[in-house]
Amino acid sequence: MLPQWGEEGQQSLGKASILLVGAGGLGSPIATYLCAAGVGCLGLVDADTISESNLQRQVLYDESQVGQSKVECAKKRLEKLNSNVKVISYNCFLDASNAEEIISRYDMVVDGCDNFATRFLINDTCLKLGKPYIYGSICGLTGQVSVFGYPCDNGVIHSYRELYNETEVLSMPHPGKAVLGITPAVTGSIEASQALMISAGLKPSLAGKLWSIDLESMESFIIEL
Repeated sequence: MLPQWGEEGQQSLGKASILLVGAGGLGSPIATYLCAAGVGCLGLVDADTISESNLQRQVLYDESQVGQSKVECAKKRLEKLNSNVKVISYNCFLDASNAEEIISRYDMVVDGCDNFATRFLINDTCLKLGKPYIYGSICGLTGQVSVFGYPCDNGVIHSYRELYNETEVLSMPHPGKAVLGITPAVTGSIEASQALMISAGLKPSLAGKLWSIDLESMESFIIEL
């Protein structure tokens, strides 16, 4: 019913394949909305198990599943949400030994991970394979989203490396996982929106741009890369 979407957009979405790296705080809203919208195939990569302390933000899971595989529990939940979506689980971490093989099977990659090293790996692999990379990250009450590996209006294709210097950020101490559950909910929803737009044949609004939000002050802004 959306004029910019239409039946053609929904059909395109039903043929799209999306890889989600990380099935935790960000991955929970991303996977839920992509599956509910009717993406054709959704791949889930994560080797972690469910922890009770993470349930405040990892809303795909419940207390009865503590200690079980995230991707296997997520697969069962998502298949019940939309049986038309093919959900493929990869109970492993994405690394240099498997990134190209796994990513090559999908149209794009959505970021649900929580570390710089994996993001550099996703970025570089996507650029090599010509795949869009929907980036998202959170910290406390702030979040940011961008789309890399997708041509802007001027034809320029931007990279995650334009945001961060790999040597500098990998030497920084890990900031920890202190985050309120609403932060990945908002940020992940924006990531899902960008993936849905690309899947439906529409131009993602954050290609070549970085969107940021502070949920404490409710200030948000977009900058050109």
